[in-house]
Amino acid sequence: MTLVTDIAHLAARALRKLVRNPILLFFSLFQPIIFLVLFTQLFTRFTSIPGFPVSNYLEFATPGILLQNAFSSALQSGTSVVDDINLGFLQKMLVTPVNRSAILLGRLTSDMIRVLIQSIIILALAYALGFTVATGAGGILIILVTIMFFGLAWSGISLAIGLRTKNTETVFGIGIFLTFPLLFVSTALVPLSLLPSWMQTVSKFNPISYTVDAVRALAITGFDWMTIAQAYAFIAAIAIVTLGATLYLFRKVVS
Repeated sequence: MTLVTDIAHLAARALRKLVRNPILLFFSLFQPIIFLVLFTQLFTRFTSIPGFPVSNYLEFATPGILLQNAFSSALQSGTSVVDDINLGFLQKMLVTPVNRSAILLGRLTSDMIRVLIQSIIILALAYALGFTVATGAGGILIILVTIMFFGLAWSGISLAIGLRTKNTETVFGIGIFLTFPLLFVSTALVPLSLLPSWMQTVSKFNPISYTVDAVRALAITGFDWMTIAQAYAFIAAIAIVTLGATLYLFRKVVS
């Protein structure tokens, strides 16, 4: 039980930093809330375009905004690792009896919980604006688990960059560089049929598209298990690559 206990303590430490400084949570939610409140109103007339799949743009865009938040939050995870390295906290942890794996797993656990809290807040606001989930409580649970899994997979990129460069600016810059191109070249905010042809081709290889399609199906149409399975297959493939790289670099840092 030592590993589990160590993970719990280290995850709680990271979350306490968020509780003590809630302004960090506010600013991380600022962009998706702006998208939810203003962006959905700005492009509400999109639904009048022939071939648009729904009559309410809020219903269409909310799954994409949820994934955008998870994606951008996950790509910021590496900055905390850089801070721990630069402030000497990681070095202090290495001379204690704490399980080495727990140091990394505690960080990943706290990141998943943070994404879960943010997603619940966004969903609650979306419901206040008129959003609903066709699959009910079961669908909401699967949506939240999917978003957490998605955030976990992508946090590996940020953590790997942080462990490799040990530079906050580099982690932040690469995160921004990846976030918006991958978001806009996907089905997060616009249906595949309305994207330019070259974007449609890229979108078919974009894991954000597969994940947002699964979340959207749960919210609008029902339990489309094939779409959900495809999303989880892509997320699992990303997780194997990104978390594998993170584990390799972490072992080099602590050795």
